[in-house]
Amino acid sequence: MIEIGIAGKPNAGKSTFFKAATLADAEIANYPFTTIKPNVGIGYVRVKCVCQELGVKCNECIDGWRFIPVKLIDVAGLVPDAHKGRGLGNEFLDNLRQSEAVIHVVDASGSTDEEGNEIGLGERNPVEDVRFLYHEIDMWLFGILKRNWDKIIRRMKAEKRDPAKFLTEQLAGLGFEEWMVREAMRGFDVSALSDEELKSFAVELRKRRMQMVIAANKADKAPRKMLEELMKLDEIVVPTSAAYELILRTAAKNGYIKYLPGDSDFEIIKELNEKQVKALEKIREFLKEFRSTGVQEAINRAVFDLLDYIVVYPVEDENKFTDSKGNVLPDAMLVKRGTTAKELAFKIHTDIGKHFIYALDAKTKMRVADDYELKNNDVIKIVSGAK
Repeated sequence: MIEIGIAGKPNAGKSTFFKAATLADAEIANYPFTTIKPNVGIGYVRVKCVCQELGVKCNECIDGWRFIPVKLIDVAGLVPDAHKGRGLGNEFLDNLRQSEAVIHVVDASGSTDEEGNEIGLGERNPVEDVRFLYHEIDMWLFGILKRNWDKIIRRMKAEKRDPAKFLTEQLAGLGFEEWMVREAMRGFDVSALSDEELKSFAVELRKRRMQMVIAANKADKAPRKMLEELMKLDEIVVPTSAAYELILRTAAKNGYIKYLPGDSDFEIIKELNEKQVKALEKIREFLKEFRSTGVQEAINRAVFDLLDYIVVYPVEDENKFTDSKGNVLPDAMLVKRGTTAKELAFKIHTDIGKHFIYALDAKTKMRVADDYELKNNDVIKIVSGAK
């Protein structure tokens, strides 16, 4: 399952974002270090289910929307010099190594200082918080590299190894792939780096490994100029109100409104008091302006825009689009763009991959080659000799 880290300084709304996305129990309070151990829960990406295109009815979607699970990891708030062990230190940076991408929850209202303490609205530039997290990760990576760099280089030279392959092996525990290391190496002679050059190399590594979506949180009270400054960043920035999303999710769960995560509006279906109606109308104004609370959009953009995943539907019966038990489109799988039909077979089950015979495009009923690159919303039958 895809793992996405939820990161940021204390009191930016990370735990509220996490709870709104997962409805999991997470302690929420307006003081630093509410989260001590990382919270882990299941969130979802939201996509149009292919059942509508195929003209069949499945039991896996809600009003035509399919929600596919992803794992969310809410790490504790990072403070300046966390890479030196300050605050709760490196263990939270270590938690990010599990993540394929990061949603950086930023206090767009500028009402918390760099430590997460409350200050006046608009007193801190949230762009500084974006830069601060990058700096902490850069220095953390630099520290890891610096610790063993001389030994790594001596061994690389002695064994006459390809630098990119060798460094990838050394960084495997941090989730680096060879292409990331090879791209980051451009312009560097890694066999002779000064400390400053090694820091620059760490920055290039981070840019490829720790891709981020910026959730400009507390957008419901953020001064417009601060939101505009964030939107100018060369990043994916999503205006967000995790607090509003949590209210809507909770109200929907309790049967007061009809609402799906990512909707641009909601319907009140149970009688509410005047105070509740007033609160919901305020949220509706936010939805009119920003089209959603931003929580679902941030997750979707991390998975589809940053990580370049697509959705495919494996089936056993290409005519009825069912599995062996007659369930219509029971599985929606997230796979990287470029994944082949044969690679999909391995993802379904190792034995199916090992005994792969051919694949069939269930929409066209045509065979596809084992190296056929899957497209978004493909419905695929894998024919295998596996028992």
